[in-house]
Amino acid sequence: MTGSNWIYVLICILIGFLTYNRRALDLWGSLLMIIMGLVIIAAAGFNWLILIFIFLILSLFATKYKKEYKKSMNLYEGRRNARNVISNGIIPFIMASFSYYNGFFGGFIGSVATATADTLASEIGVLQTPRLITNLSRKVKPGTDGGVSLLGSAAGIMGAGIIGLSAYFLQICANPLISLKIAVIAGTIGCFMDSLLGALFERKNYINNEQVNLLATITGAAAGIILLHF
Repeated sequence: MTGSNWIYVLICILIGFLTYNRRALDLWGSLLMIIMGLVIIAAAGFNWLILIFIFLILSLFATKYKKEYKKSMNLYEGRRNARNVISNGIIPFIMASFSYYNGFFGGFIGSVATATADTLASEIGVLQTPRLITNLSRKVKPGTDGGVSLLGSAAGIMGAGIIGLSAYFLQICANPLISLKIAVIAGTIGCFMDSLLGALFERKNYINNEQVNLLATITGAAAGIILLHF
């Protein structure tokens, strides 16, 4: 391992410690993030891991935004755990681990954009009264599974766009327009898939939130790979 790679490893461990210290993740969530990060560095490169760190930073800021209001509404999630890391991170992890396959960088961007869009839409969207995605004429309480709002959707699309631009500047995708196209379209599709699954299945307790997130990132990854050819 070269000297620069050791520096990347130390940075990965440091960020894992900070996520635990700042109460963004619990102990097992932080340890799992470090392990996944080290594999991504070895398989794809540190630049791919930085894109996931950007997702984490955006998620942290969105979660902390209007924290007291969210607490008063019993909507503040606070510290996340290993299940959250797996449900949001396992698909980007797989895409990065097999990055040498043609098209998997599209799946990586699409899945990270989906996780980002979904988190920002959820955390910012609770500040506006949402409507049920399967019946847009019906208003529901903030935090309701399957609820969507203009504010949340706009925040999600902006978050996906940030991922697309970042993927270009990090040289994950050489074409800025393609990178933005994949991130915004795949991220939006994945985000709305999350809401649709929430309305149809999570509200009825057929599946839980982690399973919804996993299926949404799979959708985003698939859309990202497909979008490379259009």
